[in-house]
Amino acid sequence: MAERNGFRNEKRGGGSADDDLLRMQLPQAIEAERAVLGSILLLPEVFDEVALAMRADDFYEEANRKIFEHLLDMHNSGKQIDLMLLVDRLRKAEVYESIGGAAYLAELGKQVPTAAHAEYYAKIVADKAILRSLILAGTDIAAEARNSAADTRDVLAKAEERVFGILDQRGSASLSSIRDVLQESLDRIAARMDQQHAYGGLETGFDDYDQMTGGLQNSELVILAARPSMGKTALAMNMAEHIALQLRMPVLFVSLEMAAIELGDRLLCSVAGVNGHRLRNGTITNDERKQLVEASGRLSESPLFIDDSPSRTMTEIAAQARRLKKKHGLSLVVIDYLQLIDPDNPRDPRQEQVSKIARRLKGMARELDVPVLCLAQLNRQVEASRDNKPQLSNLRESGAIEQDAD
Repeated sequence: MAERNGFRNEKRGGGSADDDLLRMQLPQAIEAERAVLGSILLLPEVFDEVALAMRADDFYEEANRKIFEHLLDMHNSGKQIDLMLLVDRLRKAEVYESIGGAAYLAELGKQVPTAAHAEYYAKIVADKAILRSLILAGTDIAAEARNSAADTRDVLAKAEERVFGILDQRGSASLSSIRDVLQESLDRIAARMDQQHAYGGLETGFDDYDQMTGGLQNSELVILAARPSMGKTALAMNMAEHIALQLRMPVLFVSLEMAAIELGDRLLCSVAGVNGHRLRNGTITNDERKQLVEASGRLSESPLFIDDSPSRTMTEIAAQARRLKKKHGLSLVVIDYLQLIDPDNPRDPRQEQVSKIARRLKGMARELDVPVLCLAQLNRQVEASRDNKPQLSNLRESGAIEQDAD
């Protein structure tokens, strides 16, 4: 037996009673699979339509998959798709008899009277494959959940990763006509004209920055980098404060370095105009205390959400952002900071880990269609330069950060 996508695919004939029962229970569309192959044999020109709708691994019957793979190879190599040429290839590959021989190929040739519905049949096959993948994911998730030694948070993160992984692999239609693209552009322009400052993106509260950059743009990954203790967190927090408090737009602040209570103190001091050093020393006046209470009331009503877990992977951060967007909406994700994000695979070399994290950050920005503002550390080389002026090459641990950032 061959194993594909975690499911057994039996050769024609044979197999235990348990295997037969399993096959009957899994979603499948054998007739549609045969209709796809029959359509290609009838009219090879439909192959491109089929290839955009499904993949070879979507076939449930192993025989059908093998036939399709040979047809695909013929198509990609520019060779004519012909029944006799297909038979010759199957014989040379020593799979002709195992797929059913002349009788099965003849049956495929008679499967459809026209190739007009090839794409429709292919989509049916693809849909059934997705359902089988979901069943496999559910089985694995259930097994993980039964493992008493497993960490609950890890199980939840893996479950979400598996399900969204199926969606990511399939994706959605990415081909757009220029008419649709331009209409979306005009809609965005109209929305920008309605904004008070018309920056084009999300206002940060720092006018000079907004005028230079147009604000924080949806789907973009923005890296805010500096050496330690240069004010990265304070700047990012002030941006988040403005967007959540003044614009009343939901913001997720993922703080891997600082506890939520510390961020809360900073926010209170910023909004109330109270000196943070005196707050920590307990030397504030009664009037300043009243200002802090008033600031607390204002901040409490703002849609600012803080995740201060000291250990987060990109899978967990993305899951948190998805849930927040679904429940409250989302306008911005702030992450403090990139090099503290745990790798999904700790065994990878550090540079590869950071590269993968940077790619995932950009992917999350595109998926959620919100700007992602991620803080990052610069390496010590910037201090060795003559003017201490940072360069993109000073980003610590990976050049992929500057490649993926917008």
